[in-house]
Amino acid sequence: MNTPIRRNTKQRAAISEVVQSLSNFHSAQDIHAELAKRGSTVGLSTVYRALAAMAADGDVDTLLRDDGETLYRQCADAAHHHHLVCRQCGATVEVDGPTVETWTQRIAAEHDFDDVSHTLEVFGRCAQCRAQG
Repeated sequence: MNTPIRRNTKQRAAISEVVQSLSNFHSAQDIHAELAKRGSTVGLSTVYRALAAMAADGDVDTLLRDDGETLYRQCADAAHHHHLVCRQCGATVEVDGPTVETWTQRIAAEHDFDDVSHTLEVFGRCAQCRAQG
């Protein structure tokens, strides 16, 4: 199977710049709105395509919300990690999960699976949001 070559277009560079400038996870619509605020004319479908390609390339991290919407973020750590996400404000903390990693490998071996991957997002409310009531 041939892997498509991903071109670094002006649009993808602009999208990447916005993603890098934002904290926490954001939707494609949020990223598109920020591009528009900056004067860019990149279309929403282009934003979706570029973010999907960037996620496939490992350039951005994704998070799937309960409602099915995918959110995107430039993560500080390229290594495998998990996220603790405030469901109120979206604040995100990257966390390691060695117990999860051990369990994943064990359960895969028990069922004769290999080449396993997983994602784990933990949602809650951060201290700042709790303090605000």
